[in-house]
Amino acid sequence: MSDESAIAGTSPRPTKKRAAIQPLDPGYPSAIREGLEWIGFDRIVSRGARVFVKPNLTYPTFRPGVMTNPECLEALIVILKDYTDRITVGEADTGGYNRFSMSEVFEEIGLNAMAKRYGFRLVNMSHLPSRTISFRRGVRTVSMSLPAPVLDETDVFITVPVPKVHTNTIVSLSIKNQWGVIQEPSERLKLHRDFARVVYEVNKALPPSISIVDGKFGLDRNGPLRGDVVPLNWLLVSEDLYLADYLCCRLLGVDPRGVPHLRYIFSQEKITDADQLEMNRDPRPFVSKVPFHLRREWTDYPGVATFHSRICAYLGYESVLAKPLHRLLYRFREPFY
Repeated sequence: MSDESAIAGTSPRPTKKRAAIQPLDPGYPSAIREGLEWIGFDRIVSRGARVFVKPNLTYPTFRPGVMTNPECLEALIVILKDYTDRITVGEADTGGYNRFSMSEVFEEIGLNAMAKRYGFRLVNMSHLPSRTISFRRGVRTVSMSLPAPVLDETDVFITVPVPKVHTNTIVSLSIKNQWGVIQEPSERLKLHRDFARVVYEVNKALPPSISIVDGKFGLDRNGPLRGDVVPLNWLLVSEDLYLADYLCCRLLGVDPRGVPHLRYIFSQEKITDADQLEMNRDPRPFVSKVPFHLRREWTDYPGVATFHSRICAYLGYESVLAKPLHRLLYRFREPFY
């Protein structure tokens, strides 16, 4: 049975989850507040709950369409303060082969100052105590290190991604944003071959989660770092990360069944369509007039090869050939970082 027919043959979830799509013309504060009210945030978050916010910060300096807008984070923090003072914002070191410190990114984009201004905790997840989660894949055991405080000392997890295409995973949305919860960039590189299962297990290990998709801008054609920045001017709040990604794909004009990790996860979660969401309004006016698409450049294909092959990943990232191969690649393509 094909993956597509497996999705079509599953039974839909018995109860509907709620999601709100909001125009950003009035600004982030009203869009976030109304969206949270629609999904019943006061039912999800008790007074004084421990809330962890995970933005998407994938570059040393802020880039629209690539990273969560600091204005979005600030508006979210202000609103969360009405519910609790126990707020943590965190991201881990990133950069893949060319690792860079998330602590420096916090300073560069103004999050350190924001944390002092509003009194929330700001953490580099790469420096937090770890807890290992594992799953069996055939005869292998696949393990990953996740920050223990996120798993064990958090009541509600909020992911704040940006809607964009991705050269390796087709799209990067709510589910993919938790790839950055794996603490070590070098470990992520080794787990690429099992991406769909790994990112699913990471999301399942988290406490109750909601998604706030910062759709002020999206990234089309090539991603997650370079591409065409597209003004979208919407914000999506959903109490279900998986359904949020299904809807986001429809908003971008992308067939979610053509995204391998989503196809796998939707089959596991018995997600068949976005009608399983109860919406605050008709989402069709927010659908992109020009469908988003992935157009890889030839210099992207070495990365695609290492993403899908453990042997290629070893040669490209861990072997003695790694540095010479990267120097050769950088003769034709400027390093991302």
